[in-house]
Amino acid sequence: MQRPWLEVKNLTTPTLRIDHFYIRDNETWCILGSNRSGADKLLSLFSGENRDDTKGAVRVVDDFRVVSFSSQQELYEREVRNDDTDFIDMIDPGTRAAAFIGASEDANELVRLFRLDHVIESGYRQLSSGESRKLLILEAITHGVRHLLIENPYDGLDVDSCRELDRVVQGLQKRGIEVVIFLTSRHDIPGWCTHIAYIKNGTIASQGSRAQVLGAINQKEDARQWSPVSEMATVEDGEKSELVRLVGGTVGYGERTIFSSFDLLVKQGDHTLITGPNGAGKSTLLAVITGDHPDCYTNELYLFGNRRGTGESIWQLKKEMGIVSPALHRSHYVPGSTLQIVISGFFDSIGLYSKFTASQKTRAQEWLANIGLEAYATVPFRRLSFAQQRLALIARALIKLPRLLILDEPTQGLDDQNRESLLNFLEMVAEKEISTILYVSHRRDEYRSFFSQQIEMGT
Repeated sequence: MQRPWLEVKNLTTPTLRIDHFYIRDNETWCILGSNRSGADKLLSLFSGENRDDTKGAVRVVDDFRVVSFSSQQELYEREVRNDDTDFIDMIDPGTRAAAFIGASEDANELVRLFRLDHVIESGYRQLSSGESRKLLILEAITHGVRHLLIENPYDGLDVDSCRELDRVVQGLQKRGIEVVIFLTSRHDIPGWCTHIAYIKNGTIASQGSRAQVLGAINQKEDARQWSPVSEMATVEDGEKSELVRLVGGTVGYGERTIFSSFDLLVKQGDHTLITGPNGAGKSTLLAVITGDHPDCYTNELYLFGNRRGTGESIWQLKKEMGIVSPALHRSHYVPGSTLQIVISGFFDSIGLYSKFTASQKTRAQEWLANIGLEAYATVPFRRLSFAQQRLALIARALIKLPRLLILDEPTQGLDDQNRESLLNFLEMVAEKEISTILYVSHRRDEYRSFFSQQIEMGT
């Protein structure tokens, strides 16, 4: 009988217990588990991390690689540490994508298969989350890896890009490369998966053929209800003030234009859903609004009724904003407890450097209880799983009840229940007119009726 290339036997940790699980070649598996199921611990073990509190055996073949949000973050932090922009007369692009590609005979063909031709000379930090994930997969393959495990590969990808990823994975399988995916949402299970392992309450509750396991997990779990926190009040009635206005906006990186002649108007209560394909400029648009892109000064941009660049500081503007984005998440590699990171939302800082009041601490504790992380208040933020970090950053954005709530793919890494909890809460925020929401998403299951306008970019 063929020996498994991935095997778990008699595994016991504080959050996970698995008697026996294995994968053989020519089986395409999806490992499915919610954020609180213990699946994140299993993923870390496959990555070779956090084995001090583990009993039992976790065995993988030598030519194995995990591509995860954690591995993307580690690489991003390394690139930031090596950034020489402050010492040269130009922006340091960092390591170019081409440098990650190994010297395999079919490297150029694989670059085309992954459709990374247009960014192959770009620096790693300039890539989108989806592009950097594909690059790490490509790096592994061109350096001889034949067995891959990928965490939430569809997060941050538009519909066409999801189909493209399926095409890429099926192309890899034809080349004899085995691919397993880790998912937090059952809605993302692709048609090419033949087997599913479903993790629930710290153990594998069901495993086997796709049809068999899907039938066993078809029942929807109830979403956790986030409650209004103290001092949560609606805005006063009256004329709806203007929050954002961009006139003929044009933005680019170097010689590359991201979007041009773009108009945007958001008034108080205009909860806005921004959609469009990857690369259309959705995240760039939000970066211009938040002041995190230099073209915020070169465009005719008005925030809260004032022309950008007329004397106001970015800190004055960010007092009115709550922000969650992949870029903000990547930037949180600073020390600090989970509670401190949530409190930092009052000060709009990456990390906590200011004195805070007792009431601010109480509000942060309420938010941690709301999102189910009260037991992690003193745990270093960087030791949380990716999904737990994302929940803490959502609380950080919401804690001061901003006039403008800017959410760029906020549910990346979240399971179905946490995604539903956030959207239900935002529906209440919209109904009570607590904040005006700017929301970027590719997921059609996040298109809610409280959005009063939808802007499709790249059309």
